[in-house]
Amino acid sequence: MKGIADIRAQIGRVNQLMGRELPQRLYRSVFRGNYPSTVRQQLGAVVNNLILHVHPTRVYERSIKAKTTFGLGLICFYLFIIEWITGVFLMFYYEPSTGAAYGRILDLHYTVSFGRVMRNLHRWAAEAMVVAVALHMCRVFYTGAYKPPREFNWVLGVILFLLTLALSFTGYLLPWDQLSFWAVTVGTNIVSYAPVLGPKLRFLLRAPSFAFSFSAATPWAALRCFAFTPCTSSPFPRSPR
Repeated sequence: MKGIADIRAQIGRVNQLMGRELPQRLYRSVFRGNYPSTVRQQLGAVVNNLILHVHPTRVYERSIKAKTTFGLGLICFYLFIIEWITGVFLMFYYEPSTGAAYGRILDLHYTVSFGRVMRNLHRWAAEAMVVAVALHMCRVFYTGAYKPPREFNWVLGVILFLLTLALSFTGYLLPWDQLSFWAVTVGTNIVSYAPVLGPKLRFLLRAPSFAFSFSAATPWAALRCFAFTPCTSSPFPRSPR
């Protein structure tokens, strides 16, 4: 009887551990502190957090209302996430060369499962992102959100807007059809009018020769994947609103 009682006692301790202590230990291993109940503790939680520290510790309630922001910042963020996910999918099948790029686009349309859906999502999200970022800039201007002490926010916004246009332009070129070819022609000719470095920049963007070679699509793909996208997704710090 004593052995049965000991077994029951051990089972009770295990049930208690699984029912109460284990969830509490798991919670404490992830959140190593009490819930920040005071303003000072809440400010410390934001400042000491790896992700939250780039955001202001305090904001006015009126500045984040839907009728003030129209949710354009979140819309831009969600569209960028869609672009990133669909872009990774498309990179598995795309080959940045003038001899194979257009064929791979046709394969995405007619051979790869959900290829057309993913490409169309990528295309429409890119166009919507340009519109959303432009509207967001207009909203910031007309509501005076660029005024002191937030001047640097406006500078970062302009940089991100230019990067968004660069991403849209380089993505427009990658299918390497007639539209892409003439877009490269017009775009690189415009760049050539820049003072001093114009011809050199055109030479760099058009690949090893002034005539479009077999690898002419490679610089655009490299700029898009390794320059514009990381800069656009960087967590720029912002000043308090």
